[in-house]
Amino acid sequence: MVVIADPEEECLTVDTSLVSALRRGELSLSDIEALRLLLRGDSVIDWHRLDFASREEVDRFLALHLLDMTDPIDRDRLRFVFQESVNYLEEHLGLSFPPDIHDPEDVRDIFLTASQYGGFRRRQILACVILKLMHVINHMEAADLRFQTPVSEARLIELAERRIILCAEQMREAGFPLVSFFGSRKTRSSVITKLIAKKETIATTIFDKLRFRLITETPEDVLPALCWLVRNVFPFNHVIPGQSHNNLLTLHTMASGNARLADLVDELQPVPCPQDELHAEPNPFSGSTYRMINFIVDFPVRIDQYITDRDDKLHYLLGRSVLVLVEFQILDEETARRNEEGENAHHLYKNRQRAIVSARLKRGGRVRTRGGSRR
Repeated sequence: MVVIADPEEECLTVDTSLVSALRRGELSLSDIEALRLLLRGDSVIDWHRLDFASREEVDRFLALHLLDMTDPIDRDRLRFVFQESVNYLEEHLGLSFPPDIHDPEDVRDIFLTASQYGGFRRRQILACVILKLMHVINHMEAADLRFQTPVSEARLIELAERRIILCAEQMREAGFPLVSFFGSRKTRSSVITKLIAKKETIATTIFDKLRFRLITETPEDVLPALCWLVRNVFPFNHVIPGQSHNNLLTLHTMASGNARLADLVDELQPVPCPQDELHAEPNPFSGSTYRMINFIVDFPVRIDQYITDRDDKLHYLLGRSVLVLVEFQILDEETARRNEEGENAHHLYKNRQRAIVSARLKRGGRVRTRGGSRR
């Protein structure tokens, strides 16, 4: 459950038995679906099914959104977003819903209906449609809340950083085999360099102002680490589509020695444009043999303390959480060591980046560099 006594230190409690279970490959289909989305940079808007088996599983997922279903304000918020979604679908798409879906006793049951197999598919599809709209509306209103609340970006980054660090400490205490799990913030000069070096310049979005790097002891621990993150740190539907980078592992490779995992991979729902999870956009700054997994998350941050009493209506109209972009980088210790050798050395990465910046400013052109993965 979410600890809400201090909104600045919200984090999930962790079952220590989870670590050993994950390392044995005891993942669920829901885990595998989330991991494929993360590795490929897909969008949940293209999904047609969820895999929740109980309200308890739904509660844990909602807790990652910082919604506590024992809190009446959070329950009202969930109901409000649900009703907005249904109203939009009825008014703009002309959809109609069975009574128990149009006005469920408990909104959490919509997640369970969206997870059903067999039977009358129309109900399951309609539930999925509602949840997709809830996902979009929640993002839109979290952005609105951020604009309406007097809190700086620096403070929001600090709050996100603090909560992720607390979760990292819990991961270590639970016995996960980590070499390191540390965060960093991009400096002002680094932001300027990146803006100039990128083709999009000022129009581009800097996704990695706050980033965390997680290094595991062995390659076999990378997949369990990713699963731990989507179970305990951020909701999988908040991974930014199109911003995942992976040239380190695939689900099929990791499942090759685990029959249960292989069966789950075979059960994955079809997605548009099937592709391998291994994919990486060329980056002119990094060496060609640089390997890692990285992805961007809209990380939820509660801002109760910044919402005044006269803004009580915002609690259910816009919620109590905003979103902060956070980059996560995952790799194993041996890969991390190789990433610092030869052409992958960090000082050479910086030299290539500065060369492009210099060329663009002086001549308006780009210098030719060796392609590779980003870092």
